[in-house]
Amino acid sequence: MPSSATLAEQGLKALSSQNYSQAIDLYTQALQQTPESPDYYIKRSTAYQRSSDYASALRDAEIAVVLGYKRGKRELISSAQLRRGTSLFMEKRYGDAAFCIAEAEKKAAGEKEKNLIGIWKNKIEIQLAKLDHDDPTREVTVSEVPDSEVPIPEERKEPVPTIRPGDGGATGVTVQPPPAPGVSTPAGRIRHEWYQTASQVVLTIFVKGVPRDKVAVQINNESVSVSFPLATGSEWTFDVSPLFDKIDPVASSFSVLSTKIEIKLAKTNQNRKWGGLEAPEQAPVPEAGERPTALAGKPMETLPVYPTSSKRGPKDWDKVAKALTTRPTEERKAKGAVSDKEEEGPAGVEYDSDYEGGDPVNHFFKKLYKDADEDTRRAMMKSYVESNGTALSTNWQEVGKAKVETSPPGSVLSRTLRTEC
Repeated sequence: MPSSATLAEQGLKALSSQNYSQAIDLYTQALQQTPESPDYYIKRSTAYQRSSDYASALRDAEIAVVLGYKRGKRELISSAQLRRGTSLFMEKRYGDAAFCIAEAEKKAAGEKEKNLIGIWKNKIEIQLAKLDHDDPTREVTVSEVPDSEVPIPEERKEPVPTIRPGDGGATGVTVQPPPAPGVSTPAGRIRHEWYQTASQVVLTIFVKGVPRDKVAVQINNESVSVSFPLATGSEWTFDVSPLFDKIDPVASSFSVLSTKIEIKLAKTNQNRKWGGLEAPEQAPVPEAGERPTALAGKPMETLPVYPTSSKRGPKDWDKVAKALTTRPTEERKAKGAVSDKEEEGPAGVEYDSDYEGGDPVNHFFKKLYKDADEDTRRAMMKSYVESNGTALSTNWQEVGKAKVETSPPGSVLSRTLRTEC
């Protein structure tokens, strides 16, 4: 028997010479050898359409669309959707035809195909303009990917020898009982794929011979679960929880076919693109008053960020305050700066405890800062730095909202707050 490529080549010649019945026969033979060729289905659909068998043309076009999406090739999807749209047009389903032509236009690449799509688009628009607004032929009843099963030809089986009554038990002949129904795909070769449209996510589990009454499929708002028994007696399970986004279990469905299990999950949020089948891991939400923690080894910012007009981004005023007003004990001791009248604060940090001459206003500010709480310190440092030393505030509720502007010179607050650093 000739190869599928040879048969397809002969089929194309028959199609070009308008011998449509021969083209259909040749492409049918080619599909027996290569049952998942979208191009063969597209060509046979063309032959069916030109021979006025529109139902068969539509069936082949829809199978071609499914195979095109399975391969993920834009040109095949576009050609299949175009053929699907023209077949629907011939059946006077103008709304459906317009939908499929629009899908073909999205994936069109070649100039020739774009021109052909434009011609059919105009034809459909002319027909739609003639119809009333409530005409049923205007309705769109199809989806981007049709619910069509790709037919797989049955493998040729050798006849099973039988023992006739009266043979007395023929020697050398073994009668093989028919195989028990069940999963024929090994567990290690069961695989799954998924794709999405604007309205649904289609999950396909490729496995042969699953008994329909033995499959358990559970579809919930945020999860999907599939299980069925294997020929070995164990159970194969597939669970996704939580899904990337919520789904509508009522509008979702599944079907058990001879070569696969297909599950259609209706999106709750239409037109939202899923980044994966399963939801990504999210950081835990901290409780009230609790600071964020690190996730998966990646440190998170745990200190508050306050308003600023700095071009370098937000400032951490706690850090600024600590840098300007504290110094490690060992460093000061090395310089001989620690006196008997100085005391150590928490964690080896020192503050001047008593005023020993100098500017009394400056000492007042230093004493105020030393005895203040954290909010007051942040307010003092933020107002002092942002006002260029012309303002000093202890009200963090006011200072923390916006930048502190420079105050007119001459006021008491324009004095420089001198701290050891």
